[in-house]
Parts: sequence; C-alpha cells; structure tokens
Amino acid sequence: MKTADSPSLSRREVQVLLTWIRCDSKAEVSRELYIAEGTVNTHLARIRGKYDEVGRTAPTKMALLARALQDGLIGIDEL
Repeated sequence: MKTADSPSLSRREVQVLLTWIRCDSKAEVSRELYIAEGTVNTHLARIRGKYDEVGRTAPTKMALLARALQDGLIGIDEL
C-alpha cells in the first residue's frame, strides 16, 4: 500500500529495486534484466534520491528492503 510519503518510482525503478532485493549482487541483477551494471547503480541511486526527497532515507540494501515492504512493493512471503 503506497503511503502519502512514498516516492513516485517508475515501473522500471520498481523492477530494478525488487530484482536487486531478490539477487545476491548487482552483477546478477544486470544479467537478469539485460542491463549494464552501471545502469543498475544509476537506478538505485535515483531510487535512494527519491526516498531522500520524501524524508525516508534508505542508504543500504536492507533499508531499501524495509521501504519496499512498507510501501507494499513486495510482501514478506516473496522474499
């Protein structure tokens, strides 16, 4: 469930975020989504920036996982 202070993530940003949460590395995300590892990093930096803008800093993978759970982007049963 999206909250009032949830950032507006693009569909691709959500896809990259959820894939990264499920994968062990950015290289694995890169291979799975057929994008460069630098592109994965760019998406994650933009996602973090959007969370910063709404006052919900997420500097680590675990913090982004918590935000994804809080915002209903992923369920605990999907992990």
